[in-house]
Amino acid sequence: MTCSEFTEFLDAYLAGDISPAERDEFKRHLAACKQCVDYLATYERTVKLGKDAFEEPGCDVADKVPEDLVKAILAARNRK
Repeated sequence: MTCSEFTEFLDAYLAGDISPAERDEFKRHLAACKQCVDYLATYERTVKLGKDAFEEPGCDVADKVPEDLVKAILAARNRK
């Protein structure tokens, strides 16, 4: 597995949506690549910070997001 392939499998790995063989290959890559270990830690921290940002009850950030931005995000998401 290359570092590029590692990043492609990252979401599936964290969600548990890869085969046992792919998971083993992923773990072997992590054992050999400090840069991907660091990348994974940063990625997980970023996801946590994003979730934590919306933990506050009554947060009305969604009402302040420009409609064009919402449409652009949804359009980009649908292209995947």
